[in-house]
Parts: sequence; C-alpha cells; structure tokens
Amino acid sequence: MTISASMVKELRQRTGAGMMECKKALTETSGDMDAAIEQLRISGLAKADKKSDNTAAEGVVSIKLSAAGDTYAIVEINSQTDFASKSEDFTGFVDQVTDLVLSQQPADLDALSALAMPSGESVAETSKSLIAKIGENIQVRRFASGSSKGSTIGQYSHQGGRIGVVCDIEGGDAELAKDIAMHVAASNPICVSESEVPADVLEKEKNILMAEAADSGKPEEIIEKMVQGRIRKYLAEITLVGQPFVKDPDTTVEKLLAAKGAKVIAFTRFEVGEGIEKKEENFAEEVMAQVKGVET
Repeated sequence: MTISASMVKELRQRTGAGMMECKKALTETSGDMDAAIEQLRISGLAKADKKSDNTAAEGVVSIKLSAAGDTYAIVEINSQTDFASKSEDFTGFVDQVTDLVLSQQPADLDALSALAMPSGESVAETSKSLIAKIGENIQVRRFASGSSKGSTIGQYSHQGGRIGVVCDIEGGDAELAKDIAMHVAASNPICVSESEVPADVLEKEKNILMAEAADSGKPEEIIEKMVQGRIRKYLAEITLVGQPFVKDPDTTVEKLLAAKGAKVIAFTRFEVGEGIEKKEENFAEEVMAQVKGVET
C-alpha cells in the first residue's frame, strides 16, 4: 500500500511523533491509522522507560493560588534541558499538574501520580507520553500545598520560574507577604526562627566553630564566648527573622514584621535542580540532539 504524505501528516498531528517514525508505523500496519497510533504509543512508552534514569535537573517551579487566595500549590517539574522546559507541551503539562495539586491537595507524589489529568490519563501515564514525545526525561520532583494558617499567602517567582516561594503570614498585607516571599527567594533562609533550626545542624556548626577556636590557643572560657558569639551570627544568617531585609539591609526581617504587626507562620522555597548532581553537557551537542529529535 502507498503511504501518502497526508496520512503521515495526520499521524504526526495525532501523536506528535517524528515524520520517519510515522511513515514506518503506517508502512508496517498497511496504512491502518489506529494500529499505527497504538504501535507508536507502545514504542514511545518503551523509549520513555529507557529515558527515565536520565538526569533531569532543568525545568520550572510553578505556583498557583486559589481564587480566594487562601490555598496554594507549588510544584517543581524537571526536564533534562532548558530547551525542553520552554516547549508548549512541557509548560502545558506543568500547568495541569499544578492545577491538580491545588484542587486535589494530594498527600504525596504517589497520590499525585495516580490522579487523572484532563485527558483521562493519570499524571504518571501523561508524563510517560510526554517523555516519548519530547525525547527527554520528565520528572514531577516535589510539591507542597495547603491552606493558610495565617491571614495572607504571599508568592514570588524568580527568573522565569527558576526559584519559587510561597509564604504564609499572619497580619500585615498582600504587599508585605510578597516582599517576604521575595526576600526568601533571594536570601534562602532554612527556617523562620532559631527555634526551628534542626538540632543536628546547630550541633554540627558548633563543633566546627569549637575546632576552629581551639586552634587560637586562647583560654577555654574565652573560646566558649567566641563560639557563642559566632553561633549567634550563624543563626542570624540562616533564619528568616534574623536576616537583613533584602529591600532595606539596615533593618532585619524581624524588625520589619514587628513594625507591621505581622508574623511569618511558614514558607516553602523551591529552586530548580537544587541538590541534583547535574551532568555537564556540551551546549552545541544539546542543540543538535534537539534538532535531530524534531527532524526524525
């Protein structure tokens, strides 16, 4: 049977597969469009499984608030390249997954993966189909969601979604909430206040400072005071309320909040790819790989 260009075009439009893959599938199925679609789907999922171990350290952090502004969703979804993360297929997937997190408030990644997308497929199934179509590993890495325990949820997105922050504040107003979210994005505190600093983090830092101070040869009581002073400085650096406010370094976040009669209940900060060991890629080879993926 002769496989016409219009048949190949139709199959490409319906599956998103490459031209040569479509032509091959139609040839092997004697022009049966439905059989060709099924063959491409099976082939694509097999490819997706092979790509699932590839490092995905690019992507985007997406944030959405409910219409009332009292419920939030923040999601990090990764791709292998920045090129892929800007495609319409990827951004559409991110948008739909964030909507699901906001509306369904799943308990964990397993629960999110099982939720149904608008297409009727689960998030996991849709992700596999997207991997097959884009030709890169796509991972829904993490998310956080919930309702405000204060009075206002602030949000801030930096560098086109490279960093995303939501913060829940009590008192103050929407402008303050956004300013606090912006500060968290810029200064990356690990928690709100000293009482929330993990004991193991504090103990590790204290041991390091003790070892450094011991080399000074000073008396033990002097060393203890030196370490206490450095611990106070360290806590100010890593806690939100102890940091100089990014828009006015002459005041601390704690003083800013006090002046506004406000309090930060909690915040969540996601940065794309943080903690993922990224393989160094050759940019020219990366672009050529994408071009070949479009052509085939």
